[in-house]
Amino acid sequence: MKELEKKLRRQDYRQAKLYLFCNFVSLMLITAYSIIMMAPTVLDVLPEGGDSRKQMVAIFVMAAVGCVAFTIYATALFFRKKSRQVGILMALGASKRQLAPMLYREILVLGLLSCACGVAAGFPFVALIWNGFRLLIVDSAEMALNIRMECLKMPSAFLVLVILLACVTAKRYLKRTDILDTIQEEHRNEPIKELGKWCGPAGIVILLAGAVMGYYAPEIYMGLTQSYGGAWLNLFYVPVLIGLYMMLLHTVVHGWHFRKKAFGKNLVSRSMMKFQGKQTVNNLLVATVLLAGACFAVFYVPAMAAGNFLNIKNRTYDYLYHYRADQRVPGREETEKLASEYGVSLKDWHEASYLSLGMDGMKYKEDGNKFYHEYEELKSEGNFFSEEGFRELTGISVTVEPGTYLAVSDKEGSVYSRQLTTGSTCFTNMATRETLDVRFADYVCYDLLVGETEYYVLNDADYKKIAEGITGEWSGKLAVFNADGEDDYRFADRLFRTLISSFDKSCEMPCYYDRVQKISENEKGEVYWGDTEDMEEISFEKPDSSGFRQFWRYMPKFRILDQNDFIRTYAVYLMVFVFIFLICITAACVISYTRCQTIAVNNRYVFDDLRKLGASPAFLKQEVKRQCLTVIRTPAVIGICMMTLLYMMIMYANDGKISVSELAALGVCGVLILLIILLLYMVCRGTVKALVRELEIEG
Repeated sequence: MKELEKKLRRQDYRQAKLYLFCNFVSLMLITAYSIIMMAPTVLDVLPEGGDSRKQMVAIFVMAAVGCVAFTIYATALFFRKKSRQVGILMALGASKRQLAPMLYREILVLGLLSCACGVAAGFPFVALIWNGFRLLIVDSAEMALNIRMECLKMPSAFLVLVILLACVTAKRYLKRTDILDTIQEEHRNEPIKELGKWCGPAGIVILLAGAVMGYYAPEIYMGLTQSYGGAWLNLFYVPVLIGLYMMLLHTVVHGWHFRKKAFGKNLVSRSMMKFQGKQTVNNLLVATVLLAGACFAVFYVPAMAAGNFLNIKNRTYDYLYHYRADQRVPGREETEKLASEYGVSLKDWHEASYLSLGMDGMKYKEDGNKFYHEYEELKSEGNFFSEEGFRELTGISVTVEPGTYLAVSDKEGSVYSRQLTTGSTCFTNMATRETLDVRFADYVCYDLLVGETEYYVLNDADYKKIAEGITGEWSGKLAVFNADGEDDYRFADRLFRTLISSFDKSCEMPCYYDRVQKISENEKGEVYWGDTEDMEEISFEKPDSSGFRQFWRYMPKFRILDQNDFIRTYAVYLMVFVFIFLICITAACVISYTRCQTIAVNNRYVFDDLRKLGASPAFLKQEVKRQCLTVIRTPAVIGICMMTLLYMMIMYANDGKISVSELAALGVCGVLILLIILLLYMVCRGTVKALVRELEIEG
């Protein structure tokens, strides 16, 4: 019996390749991701609690669930392929008690070996990818890969989970005591009952309705109840899964044929799929969600970065910096002297003074789960130019009527522009507490001044009036200039660090630290939230950190410096989300491959019968190809379309239009879609070739 067992096991090792491959790939990707997430560079760029990190974790959880799903399925397929061996041993008198140690020992050895190899492979894999990014995109000391041993926690937990799931699957498998059922396990079918052709179109409608309801439900709820809804509002997304499931059911049962002639061509392949229908639909659903997650991950960086890249490229001036009037910051002469040390000459120098005034308005307040708005005379801080100052700085002549003000916006209406305060009716000199009654008049476009800091323009006479008695703490200057000839990164970096050394500790604050709001709340005996631990830490000792360069209140805009920071920052984003993409796309491809293999192999007898009836090898190959196309193409089309529509909906919902930068982002996403399609096409071709060999279709 033992000799027979060894002989049968040697034959089964070939069938275990898929199981070993799934475990190996899962652990390699999970390990690589864990190393990436523990890297100091990533932790700096993706701060704890940030939206990017939350989205990244959410997509990864979905991808990890996909890895678990295809690992379980590969395990089940492994046992299904072992059914013949187990059936022979049971027929020869082997009991379940005798078979159990053999199965558990085999699954533990194979599982631990493949998982351990996957963990080990994760380290050189992530090193290859990371250093590839450094070589091709940005290479700096900050981009060095530092591996922490904490990164082994996640893959270790995943390894234990894989082994436990394999043991549970083995235990359930051993409960089958009927020899005939065991031997015929490979041919067990799960057919789907007939359903109407309305199912597919209805599923599309339900899916779209669910997406719209889920996206707008929180906003509508807040508007109606003036309170936060909580996590239960995510239930509005449930119709998305229902609609998706209905679409996949329609695909398996009927297919999407717009001509009657096309239906007959797929009759054989569709019939085979229907007999494996339940598991096929479940697999397609998981693969669709994973491909949607892969598209979300790979679309994220272009959608986020396109606007910023174009803004940097299209700036009117190469250099911009601003500072408080009470700070000893280098002026034009000192800057020109510094530039000459690097062979750089300056031109087009313009500068203007501005006032930092208190602005009134309706302040957003919370009371538990409820929120409301309350008028405050000192609501927020804004920076104000005079008409003359704005003209000297920008070259744009504006006319501001007395008692009115303009808000500086950009041409495309970015998120920063939409946050501008336009409802104020009273401005306050924070040094003298003198006030100026005003009303909003219009916007003036100047992209370079749009960002985290808000800028406005006052009438010259109003500016002079409200400026009386103001101190250096509440006034400032802004300078812009260009570099004549070839710019020098070393000069930009030196000027940046010189500026930092010129500021005292009172300027060590993030851009969203509102001094007016702090004074208002302190006067009422309340603690300003910016003085709590929730505020982003800004330190002059860490000028190269991502947090400092993104959020420092007086962070200058130097084109050559920002381009380098842009590449460094988004290289990290790209690297992290590429990993998530790899995990999702790999999981989806493995699930699709195993499903194709199951459908084809479990219907081997059908292909044999067709061959006996005179079917040509070309016809049989075509039937295999049609099955693979349905299984691989369907999740791809639905997942890609879902994410493309989602990003378009988000872009449009932001400001009621799709801007030039957003169109550029969609163009990049279009190129990525073509690459994904090419990748899936190659997977489909490889799957077809593998199945043709396994089914022994000649010709």
